[in-house]
Amino acid sequence: MTSRRTFLACGLAASLPLPAFAQDPGVGAGARVGSGTAERFPLWPKTPPGAPQTKVTDAWVKRSPTGAADDIAWPHVATPMLTVLKPARPNGAAMLICPGGGYVRVAVGRNPGAISQWFADRGVTAFELLYRLPHDGWAAGPDVALQDAQRAMRVIRAGAGTRWTVDPARVAITGFSAGGHVAAKLAARSTLAVYDPQDAADRLSATPTVAGLFYPVITMFDEGVHAQSRRELLGANAASPDFQRRYSAQVDLPADMPPTFIACNADDPVVLFKNSLLMIEALHAAKVPASLMVFEKGGHGPPAKRRDGTIVPWQQMFADWAGDHGWPA
Repeated sequence: MTSRRTFLACGLAASLPLPAFAQDPGVGAGARVGSGTAERFPLWPKTPPGAPQTKVTDAWVKRSPTGAADDIAWPHVATPMLTVLKPARPNGAAMLICPGGGYVRVAVGRNPGAISQWFADRGVTAFELLYRLPHDGWAAGPDVALQDAQRAMRVIRAGAGTRWTVDPARVAITGFSAGGHVAAKLAARSTLAVYDPQDAADRLSATPTVAGLFYPVITMFDEGVHAQSRRELLGANAASPDFQRRYSAQVDLPADMPPTFIACNADDPVVLFKNSLLMIEALHAAKVPASLMVFEKGGHGPPAKRRDGTIVPWQQMFADWAGDHGWPA
């Protein structure tokens, strides 16, 4: 259920040139990943807006000493990136994926991850977002990740039909943990002007067709808050009621917010499932089409396997639901 302004803006995509981007050496253009091909490039054509006075340098750490080589997270992001996995048989749908990390870091590798591969295996062009963090001192402060999310949606649409086989009216967003907060804010504030236009791509809509929020950080108020995310997002303003309200994703939702699917686990010890309850209540109050799945077990991550060892098809549940709301994959 995409708004009329979204479709009008999307209609411009076919006539706009895609901005020129420098290729990141981490993934060569056309690199084979599973059954698809991958590429990775900077999100902004030049320096991202609002550069801090103290230079930021990209830095990553391994998430586990014994983990895979690309199981990394970024505590500092100077160059926000998109990593794209293009399926062998694209069906026109696209997915922007916002990883988590509690706003302390961004837990995403240089190569497409398992979630992107799941979507690509089903014909969806998957885009993983490496977004900037407020603690690096960017001028936009708590809105810096929203800047990157808006820009990413517009870049995807700018390349629709030329660089990627993507229908600009079928671009969804998903977010995980703190990335769920990024995705929720983008879905609710896609038309909020948080940066000056950089090029023709910024004439396009940043509104996703549908949104999927998975074990998401939502509130900045005390009840249910993930304290680390609030501290990292709001910094010196973490105790301010005004800032807590402004950056609680469940507050003041617009009636034309995209249909939203939420999934979480009741036993999540990190981001309490109260966050998801607050969001579904707010969505229903705003009369936004929405569904909530609360699984019994799984902690802070996908739902636990069933007793017979089979995996709960949480991604398929979202894809099926999204297909009923304008995002057939």
